[in-house]
Amino acid sequence: MSMRSPLGRVRGLGSAREGVGHWWAARMTALALIPLALWFVASVVTLTGADYATVRAWIASPVVAGLLVLLVLMTFTHAALGLQEIVEDYIHHEGAKLAALLAVKAFALLLGLTGVLAVLTILFGG
Repeated sequence: MSMRSPLGRVRGLGSAREGVGHWWAARMTALALIPLALWFVASVVTLTGADYATVRAWIASPVVAGLLVLLVLMTFTHAALGLQEIVEDYIHHEGAKLAALLAVKAFALLLGLTGVLAVLTILFGG
């Protein structure tokens, strides 16, 4: 017995089976961002008034650099997932929707990689 409506059966519409994965990814990135953001804010507060060399030395610590890379990756992944939802919900023209989704993914990837590269450059003394 099918749970679909007769109209749904005729049109073949239904779950694309991707919504749950997207939902879980958004929740997991949000959950990961909670401790990372709290750590980052607390760290920045303790660095208030520090000079450039002190902040650079702090970022050059392997543990700090690893946490910063995680923070950057989770932030831009979460942002891309959220913006994807907005685009899919509010842009109805397929061409515009595809262009907006590609722009969101490219923008998040570019900024995320730039942030990771910046942290790694400081970590490895470049």
